[in-house]
Amino acid sequence: MSQDMSDDKLPQAHGAGEGHGEVAAADNPFADPGLPPHEPRRTDIDERAAKRAERQVSLLFIVSMLATVGFIASYVAIDPAKIVYIFPLGHISALNFALGMTLGVALFCIGAGAVHWARTLMSDVELPAERHPIEADDEVRADVIQQFKTGAGESGFGRRKMIRNTLIGSMALVPLSGVVLLRDLGPLPGTSLDTTAWKEATPTTPIRLINVNTNLPMKAEDIAVGSLTFAKPGPSALRPDGLQESDEDFQQVIAKSALMLIRIQPSDIKDAKSAALGFEGVLAYSKICTHVGCPISLYEQQTHHALCPCHQSTFDLSDGARVIFGPAGHPLPQLKITTDASGYLIATQDFDLPVGPSFWERNA
Repeated sequence: MSQDMSDDKLPQAHGAGEGHGEVAAADNPFADPGLPPHEPRRTDIDERAAKRAERQVSLLFIVSMLATVGFIASYVAIDPAKIVYIFPLGHISALNFALGMTLGVALFCIGAGAVHWARTLMSDVELPAERHPIEADDEVRADVIQQFKTGAGESGFGRRKMIRNTLIGSMALVPLSGVVLLRDLGPLPGTSLDTTAWKEATPTTPIRLINVNTNLPMKAEDIAVGSLTFAKPGPSALRPDGLQESDEDFQQVIAKSALMLIRIQPSDIKDAKSAALGFEGVLAYSKICTHVGCPISLYEQQTHHALCPCHQSTFDLSDGARVIFGPAGHPLPQLKITTDASGYLIATQDFDLPVGPSFWERNA
């Protein structure tokens, strides 16, 4: 019985083999099923449904415009230091959250509106297209142009004015978000780039120099010849307690007002103007490099050279802090100092030059 069953299977296997050979030899073994019959959408046959879809698309574009306006309003109105609790994110910056949400909604609504428009109102008829060489001939180019015109007409872009106008409005407003963010590149021109906290110092209302390490006022004898000391502004009319690290704007103020003091033998000072701005060989220069604003903290005692650690700009502090090496474009600004009746070092005016890197309104 086992032999009979094997014999029964053999003819079937042989027949299957012949059938497989016939299929393999065929030029087109699978029939082209073609495109399924087109089924109209509700919006294709019901004008009320089409109008409703048009209003939905326009609403999405309008929401995008409102979100962009909300982005700009949030940037202007919300304090960058404000922290809020948002579940489940926890404590986060209120400004960052508002900017992220409004910009996200603006971009999402443009995309969602375009997709909804395409799925409900634009033509959904499928057209087969044969593959062709990459380079198109004149006939194909003319056909593409014609198809573009046909597609533009079928999209209803010219006929459905509500969608067209709201789309243009939302697309025009979204780039304003990026324009507004340019404000964070730095202070506005002509506002605070050319002044520091030392601007309050005058001969009648001087500002004392405060040692940043001891937080105490300094005397000339406290600075040894060949030493380097860092200082900050002391009490003034606007800051009765002086500049403190607990101040909300401490980083912004110290970034421009940081001071380095050196003491050189008066006979070694080469620049007469620099010597006149100092006191008994004590010279006060801006600590901010004039290349890209790095803090200078390296001093060569024998050569009187100050070196910026970022890009190796080198300044000769005995010769008006002129640049002798590196990419910096101009010398370090110098602060005019003297002493008060108690012998403490004081400033009587702001730096002689704008502090930090060059900018578009700087003359020196």
